[in-house]
This record gives sequence, C-alpha cells and structure tokens, in this order.
Amino acid sequence: MGTAMDKAAITAYLEAFDGVETDTTTPTTFFFYGSEHKFPFVTIKTCDDDLDRSSRLDRSPETFRLNIGLGKATYQALFGGAAGNDPDFAALDRLIPHPVYGKTYWVAILCPSHNTFETMVKPLITEAYDIAAGKRPARTTNQ
Repeated sequence: MGTAMDKAAITAYLEAFDGVETDTTTPTTFFFYGSEHKFPFVTIKTCDDDLDRSSRLDRSPETFRLNIGLGKATYQALFGGAAGNDPDFAALDRLIPHPVYGKTYWVAILCPSHNTFETMVKPLITEAYDIAAGKRPARTTNQ
C-alpha cells in the first residue's frame, strides 16, 4: 500500500465539483449535489457507531472510510450479483461493498492510497456525482 490520502485532500477534491455542498454537523462528512441535501453521493466516516463497527474506524485518528454510491451496473461489475466473498471490512486501501449499504450499491474504501484514489476511486466518484446531478440514471434494469 502506498501513502494514504488524507481526509482534507479528498474533501477538497469533492468540493471542487460544481454544485457540491458539504455537511459536517456529525462525525460523518456528507457530500451532496445541490442545496436540498436529500441523499449524499459520497460520505467520509471517521468513527465507529452502534450500527457499524466492522471497519474498526476507531483504531486510530487517521483511519477513515470513504463511501461512494454507485449505479447498479457498476456495482455489479465490481462485485457480481452478490456482495463479494465475505470481504474484510477493516482492510485498508481495498475497494469493498459498503458494510451496511452494499445492498443499495454503495462501495467503501478505508484510507485509500494516492495510487488507488487516482486510478480506481476518482472514476467512481465521478459516476456518483453524475448520478446525483442527474447526468446519468442511478439504476438500470435487466443488467
């Protein structure tokens, strides 16, 4: 694994997209397209809670999980029809189904390296943004 990206650099990258608004009122940072703030397209989670401890985010102050909402076709291309083969939700720098919201086509990655962010994560963020901005459909059928 290469050097991990930091939360500030990822936040700056996301906030550079047109129309993105950020909510930092909880320990999780939510990224929305537009001012309605109905559904985030990306989140950065920094601590465990009662519903989600599988990523072991409390292991260090630098540990965080980047979560990205994708379309069905992309999610299935990454993981098949199932959520993978019992993924290690605590593994660093590895794209995994989201431990709670994988069934709704969310993916996650803990502390992505610069290389993984550039090559794998950026295109996924672009897809999530495009879905949120209405530039492509969120769900496809008969795939």
